[in-house]
Order: sequence, then C-alpha cells, then structure tokens
Amino acid sequence: MIQVPEELAQSQAKYNGEAGRAFVAGLPGRAEEFLGRWGLRITGPSMYGVASLVLPVRRDADGTLAALKMQLLDDETEGEPLGLRAWDGAGAVRLLDHDVATGTMLLERLDETRPLSSVADADEAVGIVAGLLARLTAVPAPEGVRTLGSIAAGMAARVPEAAARLGADDAAVLRDCAAAVREVAGEPGDRLLHWDLHFGNVLAGEREPWLAIDPKPLAGDPGFELLPALMDRFEPDRLLRRFDLLAEVVGDRRRAAAWTLGRVLQNGLWDVADGEPALDAGQVALARILLARRV
Repeated sequence: MIQVPEELAQSQAKYNGEAGRAFVAGLPGRAEEFLGRWGLRITGPSMYGVASLVLPVRRDADGTLAALKMQLLDDETEGEPLGLRAWDGAGAVRLLDHDVATGTMLLERLDETRPLSSVADADEAVGIVAGLLARLTAVPAPEGVRTLGSIAAGMAARVPEAAARLGADDAAVLRDCAAAVREVAGEPGDRLLHWDLHFGNVLAGEREPWLAIDPKPLAGDPGFELLPALMDRFEPDRLLRRFDLLAEVVGDRRRAAAWTLGRVLQNGLWDVADGEPALDAGQVALARILLARRV
C-alpha cells in the first residue's frame, strides 16, 4: 500500500477540486495496477510535486531502475509523453513506457537528491539551463501539443478586466507586457518548449550530467522559455547578464524580451484570477528592467 502525501492531497483539492480528490483517492489502486502491469517493485519512499506522485521502482525483467509517475490529465500534462518521445532523451528524461488512458508514465531514473538548484553558483546553473534550452528547442513541436499562438490570443482578451482589478502601477506593467506580446504574436513559433525549465526541474543523471524533467510541452517561440530560470534566485543587478546568456541561445534578443514579458503577463493574469491584489514584486521588477531596455 503506497502512502499519498497530505501535501499532494491538499494541492489537488485546491487546484482541481472534486477531480483532484478523486485522483488522490485512486492513487493506491492505480499504483498497484501499473506495478503489476509493468512488472515493477518499489525501491524507496514516494516523491511528489504539486500535481504528481512519483514512485522509485525497479523493473523485474532486467533490473532497470525507473520512476513511475502518476498525475491527473489536463491541458498541461497530457502533452508530456508527446514531448518526451520527441526529445528521445536528448536533454530530457527518457520515457520508457506510457499509458494513454491515464497518462501514467514509466521514466528513466535520475538522481532526485541532486537537482540543479543544489549548484551553489547561480550563474553556472543558468549556463546549464542555457545548454539544455538550446537542445530542447532545436526540436520541432509534434502534432497535438498546445500552441503559444492560442495562449497569447487568450491572454490578450483578458488584459482589460485584469488591469481594472489592479493598482495603477501594476496595471501599467500588465498593459506594457501585453503591448510587447502584440508585437510578436503574429509569429508565435513552432519549436518544442518545455515551458517550466527552472532549476528544480533539472536533475543529475548517469547518462548525461543534467536532464530536464516534468515538461508541460508547448509549440512556440523559445523566448517563452526564459522566465523560470531568470526568476530562480532572482537578483535584479544580475538579470541582464542572465537574460543575455539565455537569449543568445534563442537568437533574437528583442523577441526573447517580448516573450519573457509574455510570461510575466501570463503569471499576472493567473494571479489576478486567483484573487491576488497585486502582481508578483520580483516579476514586476524584471518586467520593468526589460521594458526599460526595449525603449
């Protein structure tokens, strides 16, 4: 019998309501099903994030160490196996098996005790992210993943109402971010994006030194990938140095700045929808720095 962490149960109830509670209640049965179906034995304690439960396992047939990942299917998670198959282990964790109906995946085992966030030098960590970013976004997005074009269009429609619920300064930042996105929205791109490439979503491995995990695949412009790594251990004085390092990978700095502001816009719209009275202060600071450079 597996243990479902209370933190996972709480996050599922908070973000997914009844569907989340049903998912959590079904996890012991789902784990038992796939341990049997794929011939797996649990080798350690459960691991979890906001949206998934991961069991460290060993495959009986050949002794391969792996990770059994179970999560609720939604617009973000259903594209994960498509992205992982497209990358085929090049810069990302390798997909070993997948159940379409439930979204359950068997993944290559990485070292969960050594995330990129354990690297003391933040600039070194950003450089590692830049290397992964170059490899991951070199791959064209497969059919069936979400598109940045549709996301950008949806954001634009929500800006007036959201801005009206913020103070004047934050509303101005939100509108300026939306204006930057309008400049590039006509060419949203077709690269395969990870979407959540921050230090915690990069783990050490044996096959390669560092590999990305937990993608939320998206077809779009690589500039939309930069914000998570820029906000890790955010330091305003070092922002432009980090931004230039990452933007060099995607080529066009102006487009990269516009799409990074698009991520600030996306997060800001989510914050307003969740009832937050103000935008995230760190992201506001980042947006102002990038907006000032664009003038």
